Amino acid sequence: MRIGVDLGGTKTEALALDDHGHELRRIRRPTPQQDYLGTVQTITALVQDLEQEIGGRGTVGVGIPGTVIAATGLVKNANSTWLNGRPLQHDLSEALSREVRCANDANCFAISEATDGAAVGAEVVFGVILGTGCGGGVVVRGGLLTGPNGLAGEWGHTPLPWPSAEEWPGPQCYCGRRGCLETWISGRGFERDFERVEGRSLPSAEIVAAAAGGDADAEAALVRLEDRIARGLSTIVNIVDPDVIVLDLQMPNIDGFTVLQELNADQRTSVIPLIVSTSLAVDAELKAKLPIGTRVISKNLISRENVSLFLRDATSFRSALS
Repeated sequence: MRIGVDLGGTKTEALALDDHGHELRRIRRPTPQQDYLGTVQTITALVQDLEQEIGGRGTVGVGIPGTVIAATGLVKNANSTWLNGRPLQHDLSEALSREVRCANDANCFAISEATDGAAVGAEVVFGVILGTGCGGGVVVRGGLLTGPNGLAGEWGHTPLPWPSAEEWPGPQCYCGRRGCLETWISGRGFERDFERVEGRSLPSAEIVAAAAGGDADAEAALVRLEDRIARGLSTIVNIVDPDVIVLDLQMPNIDGFTVLQELNADQRTSVIPLIVSTSLAVDAELKAKLPIGTRVISKNLISRENVSLFLRDATSFRSALS
């Protein structure tokens, strides 16, 4: 039996697979906030509960919103900041009395999609997760690129490209710099942008609902978000030139079709890669609206106003869900 854990900023989910990759059971709990020991205990309890329910012992892998530095064994660049500087992999191994392997959640997502998901057969794949934070992973010829610091693909801590006067210098990021993409296009960044501009605070789901109900301020916030995602991806296209960009946008109900239009219309990139969303519905009407040369595929039908939504709640271990 294999157990995969997705440690997210707001929720933690554990999934058990049999030896043939079939799902046995999954359970989810809230992620303790600003509580490192509580996070270790939550993951440990999830694994133990699965094993008790199923009646077996499994190997354990954990996708985390950061990176374990090989030289020190400590977590770095986690948007769940209470993990940073902590020996999470070691502590989980001790708590569960076995080797536990931790890896960046976006890297897990990217290698999974490139291996047996939406990007099978592609030479260069860029996997994107947008949720509580903003993560990315790069796969080349079936192999994950990590780099000596384990930071390859971490586009969330690059600056927002071509900022306007209103966007400069940008919000303060937990990494110590200003204007990182994560401060603009993550779920938290989206909410904070709305609050800065409109002077009122709403969760992302309520902003989207307000936009659907005709609220012009909420609709303007969505337009800003879509444009910023497209600007960020255009830089990835110009530097990495991926054959496929796989998008797993975990915030609720953002119109991903507009992101595609913005990316393909962006004059700063002349390359049109294959865009894959884990939740974008593609039909004849949608294809007819896209620029010539754009290729889009998808797995699931999730829509806003019967057009298309990118965003859905999903774990990083896409192979387990395929």
